[in-house]
Amino acid sequence: MKLLFDQNLSFKLCDLLQELFPGSSQVRMLGLDQADDLAIWRRAAEDGYVLVTQDADFRDIAALKGTPPQVVLLRCGNRSTDYIAGLIRTHAVQISALSEGTEIDCLEIA
Repeated sequence: MKLLFDQNLSFKLCDLLQELFPGSSQVRMLGLDQADDLAIWRRAAEDGYVLVTQDADFRDIAALKGTPPQVVLLRCGNRSTDYIAGLIRTHAVQISALSEGTEIDCLEIA
């Protein structure tokens, strides 16, 4: 399973979480830094990413459109990249379960 980190999250998360989520990327790395939410949503769906964000708009899109992609909504506020990496590691089992046919559209973690 690979993650796509929204523009409000550091590209450094890709390297920090490589062992758990190989092939992960960040929207700027894919040339999507000027894209709107729906373009990011479509790219995540097309390329098999789980979208990781702090933007609640993606939770709303997930509720309207369903999956794919699934969304991981981080509800921790502005924190350091290391803190966010630790939070994702702590919830890695739940995040990984999203790709196993679960019907969850959005997983909120704090």
